[in-house]
Amino acid sequence: MKKLFSILLLLGSSLLFSQEEVQITDYGKDMLAFVPDGWKIITSKTGDLNKDKADDIAIVIEDTNKENFIENEFLGAPILNINPRYLLILFKEEKGYQLAGLNRNFIPSQNDAESSCLEDPFMKSGGMEIKNGVLSVSFHYWLSCGSYGVTNECFKLRWQDGEFVLIGYDHSEFSRSSGEESLTSINFLTKKKSETNWGNMFADGENNPKTVWKKIKIDKFITLQDLDKSGQIDFFNL
Repeated sequence: MKKLFSILLLLGSSLLFSQEEVQITDYGKDMLAFVPDGWKIITSKTGDLNKDKADDIAIVIEDTNKENFIENEFLGAPILNINPRYLLILFKEEKGYQLAGLNRNFIPSQNDAESSCLEDPFMKSGGMEIKNGVLSVSFHYWLSCGSYGVTNECFKLRWQDGEFVLIGYDHSEFSRSSGEESLTSINFLTKKKSETNWGNMFADGENNPKTVWKKIKIDKFITLQDLDKSGQIDFFNL
């Protein structure tokens, strides 16, 4: 099933927006000040991310360019929204908010022109959560046609040494036809990875999953800026 997940990522990576990157202000009185003209906020979460006991904000904004609503001649929705999305992280200051993190290439669009049956991977999953100083960003890959495979990802980011670094990564897969499932979980703080395979969600009596722990080889933290929806980081071979 990891092969299916890789294919989905490659399909998503083919959809690279050629338009010029819009400028995001570094400081604003509220989160609306960070939303460029013609863009909108699709979700936001609040919580303390830099341990100053003030509520920071993580928001995902989306372009509303009509040219990026395209007709779909295949299975799936009749109109595909392929407008880009940005992830912004704002630190609360005395009189407003400071832009602390920005990624233009991490959050997938609502639809994918190359995989028209793919549901919205970001909003379908619930999107984001801030808890105990950690920002979790989740994706759910589910297709209404072409595949029985379902994939879930969760990226856990923490503010450390002046940047957001990836401290945890969870990846689970299961087949809606066979019930076969697997789970990979990485802790970048302990540099350990667990891999659980051969479970089956349809056969509780015969279910016998096996978990193997491994050490990962990584010299430095993966940062928010390193994360890309094209799947350039191979988490399975760390």
